[in-house]
Amino acid sequence: MLPQLLTFLGKNPGTKAKELAAFLGREKSAVNQVLYENSDKFLRDDDFKWSVICPQELHIELPGDSWLTTKDLENLLSRHCTPWHVDCESVIFVFGKECRMLLDALARLLALCNQLHAAGKKVSLDFTDCPSTARYLDRMDFFEVLASDIAVLPRRPRARLGALYMGNNDGVIELRAIDPAQPDNEIPRLLERSFVSCVDESYSTLALTVIGEPFKNVLDHSCSSLAGFAGLQAYKNRTRIQVVISDNGLGIVGTLQPILHKRYPEIAEKIEKSNEHSGIALLKKVFSTGQISQVAEQGRGAGLKSSGDQARKYSARISVRQQDFELRIDHRPEGTRYTPYTNLVRIHGTHISFDFKLDGSRISR
Repeated sequence: MLPQLLTFLGKNPGTKAKELAAFLGREKSAVNQVLYENSDKFLRDDDFKWSVICPQELHIELPGDSWLTTKDLENLLSRHCTPWHVDCESVIFVFGKECRMLLDALARLLALCNQLHAAGKKVSLDFTDCPSTARYLDRMDFFEVLASDIAVLPRRPRARLGALYMGNNDGVIELRAIDPAQPDNEIPRLLERSFVSCVDESYSTLALTVIGEPFKNVLDHSCSSLAGFAGLQAYKNRTRIQVVISDNGLGIVGTLQPILHKRYPEIAEKIEKSNEHSGIALLKKVFSTGQISQVAEQGRGAGLKSSGDQARKYSARISVRQQDFELRIDHRPEGTRYTPYTNLVRIHGTHISFDFKLDGSRISR
């Protein structure tokens, strides 16, 4: 219950225990117990309204005992005061010894750091206890995409290992910045070639659709001056491949919701009548049937559905992270399973990851 209270009160300060209990679906007495037991994290005013106590300098430690997934990262973020809190001036991410992150988790952390920095927060990444991870990230050109004013401890790498290795290892595609104003169309082609080289030519259609369509779609829905990025990583003898494409703008839902009632009134009505989170319901529609676009042109709105169709053939997992929620889509022989996550720490934009297990096993996390 503690992570949910921290996340909710971080966004809704000045909430009474009764309202918190209703939101969480728990007894008021149970909520009060957690609030009072964590007096270092929560503050109650004279009107019995609760808020989060947020330090000026927020430390978030990333453990090093295993590979960190997106779920691990989201859980870590939810256990702290939101870094967007008005009282929080500085955020330090401390990497534990031998801390390692899967590409999709790394992409979310990178986006969050750049967005916090753009909002005027002081952001630092501390690799003192895990220099090997800093070298790995340098190899991926992580520090080239990371805002230049973000502090890196003990020092920011200067070697630019990504530039030295560029194009020499198809199992890793260096994180490439995507300029919304002048996108480099070579990026999706590079990702496609790398994907195929990790497996064989029979995957060329899959690579073309899964990478090319989201690349165009993310650009359509960015509406931001902040650069996005894309990357690919192969794991475990190339039997597992992750592809990430991220932007830092309004996101798919953020651009489609404002035009939904006017352009797609029947869909808007169905979403309103459902008991689902409106953003989750809209994402399901986009990936399952398509035909929703902010652009009034014939044939638009089918790109992400096509990507989903191709991913289904290979029992892939798709994760779509929006401002404060995520939809995870697991394609399996017995059918498609949708898993929603809501009330997440705010990260603007659309962050799409495709996770393929090409040896036939299932992805677990």
